[in-house]
Amino acid sequence: MIRVTRLNGKTFYVNAELIQFVERTADTVITLTTGVKVVVSDAPEAVVEAIVEYRRRAYADRVATGG
Repeated sequence: MIRVTRLNGKTFYVNAELIQFVERTADTVITLTTGVKVVVSDAPEAVVEAIVEYRRRAYADRVATGG
């Protein structure tokens, strides 16, 4: 899960494994594999950075355990 911020300033979490696209329009739009679109105030680069960090943590556990 990664933390993002709604346009109203409230934070919430999105399952990083379900993110298909991150687009910059007037705002940042995250499209999930389910077709759901989420509009956030975070810059697209920040969202991608959060996804990369999430995957580093998630897959580091698999490498460490041999899985």
